[in-house]
Amino acid sequence: MTIDANAAVAKAIVAHKVVNNNVVITVDAAGTERVLMGRGLGFQLKPHDTVDVTKVEKTFVLDGGSDGERERQILADVPYPVIEAVTRAVDEAERMLGHHLGRRLTVAVIDHIQYVLERLAMGVRIPTTSMPELRVLHPQEFAAAVRMATSISTALNTSLPDEEAVFLTMHLLNATRDEPNGTAALLFRRVQHVVATVETGLGVRLDAESADYARFILHVQFLLQRLVSRSMLRGSDTSFFEFAKHSYPRSYAIAEQVKHYVREATGSDLTDEELLYVVVHVERLAQQVAVGPTDNGVLP
Repeated sequence: MTIDANAAVAKAIVAHKVVNNNVVITVDAAGTERVLMGRGLGFQLKPHDTVDVTKVEKTFVLDGGSDGERERQILADVPYPVIEAVTRAVDEAERMLGHHLGRRLTVAVIDHIQYVLERLAMGVRIPTTSMPELRVLHPQEFAAAVRMATSISTALNTSLPDEEAVFLTMHLLNATRDEPNGTAALLFRRVQHVVATVETGLGVRLDAESADYARFILHVQFLLQRLVSRSMLRGSDTSFFEFAKHSYPRSYAIAEQVKHYVREATGSDLTDEELLYVVVHVERLAQQVAVGPTDNGVLP
């Protein structure tokens, strides 16, 4: 399923079903249902009437079955200003990312934003963490999500909670990653768990804005990806590993906890070489906590 922007053609298009004043369903020559959207597109329109193609702002090709029916219902129920605000924000995100995001992303965000607006109207705010790891691991998607939230807030003259950037980033990741559904989210949750393990071991909240934190997050991501691809780091010289193990006992103990979690989560053991790099990063973070941030790239 694709989103056909400006898909309306000059020839006459006949309405098959008028969903509401702004949404009309048509059937093309191949028998495929298309949902045409535009402000006032369906006003006073009846089945078999000709659609005014100059009012068509977006065309969705829907799936059949229950998924397509659910999406049709969302587009019928959600106020058009919300649909309009989201589709424009998604268009802008596509330009920022240089990636076609697809109909599923658009409809999912429409549904999500409407849910958020309804909860806000009831005085209910959905709590979430700030998830600073997202800014490090997925800076482009996070920036696009922030821009989407700002665009939607402006269009609807309302203030979406700051954490909406987190939810929107996850939606974008699902749409842009050429991986099975949920792979990016699963990797992200594992990175978060490793961070939580380190923070618990050090007894602090890490400085998410520091360069050492960014290096650590990226290292954990690549480590987990290497586990999946079976391309873990291996070395024959164990002298530095033994030195780090005895010189930084607390960081080594935390790294062992990370190793245990990774084994439980993935079924794979970290090599000594991989474990060494975890020790080095944890020790750098520990030193940052003790004496303040440094950026010289050398362990104290």
